[in-house]
Amino acid sequence: MLHMDMVPLPRSIRARIRDICSRIPARNVILVGGGIGHLSAWLFDMWCGSPDGKSEPYGKRPTNLRIIEQGSRFGVIIDRVIRRYNAENWASVISRSWIEVAGESISAILANVATPEAASGTILPHPLELIIVDLPERERVKAASLAFDLISSGGVVLVQEPTVPTGDVGLQEEGQNPTPAQEKVNEFNDWIDLVKNVSKSHSIGFTELTGGTLVALIRK
Repeated sequence: MLHMDMVPLPRSIRARIRDICSRIPARNVILVGGGIGHLSAWLFDMWCGSPDGKSEPYGKRPTNLRIIEQGSRFGVIIDRVIRRYNAENWASVISRSWIEVAGESISAILANVATPEAASGTILPHPLELIIVDLPERERVKAASLAFDLISSGGVVLVQEPTVPTGDVGLQEEGQNPTPAQEKVNEFNDWIDLVKNVSKSHSIGFTELTGGTLVALIRK
């Protein structure tokens, strides 16, 4: 992953996500950002047991798991992981962007407002009870916001909190694109707005771990 400039989740956060997933009896689960199947393999190992038989499964596996990974090459790798754990009948990879998939699903739910759990015209299973966001920091806040719009009542969105910007980034000049440091500040401000909006009517939890903070957004 490092060779391909992909930053893996800190081990402590991966372990906590796996622990939470083993405790939540979610039927429909989405993993946003499959990458090369790193976190996916951890979850399959927990739900199915290791393919070599050295570890037993624990935690109730979901009825449906969708792994969203825009990169088609990575999608092939994830598909191999799914087949390695003999999970083809309940898990699959969707090689499209999360923004596109989520947008279509939100539109389908709005079109079926009377029965949102049976929303047609969407490739995601409903109701969604657990969504895990594992994306680069610059994409994380938008993805988490869309995930919270899709999650069902009582559902949980798990996401790593963005790092806090530090230092003076200066003022953005009119007509100029923001610098990377200024973009980071804008993204963190969007994160603060999301936290405020969720905490008004729903629940939110923070767990500080080695390498970062894991956040649970819980829809009431």
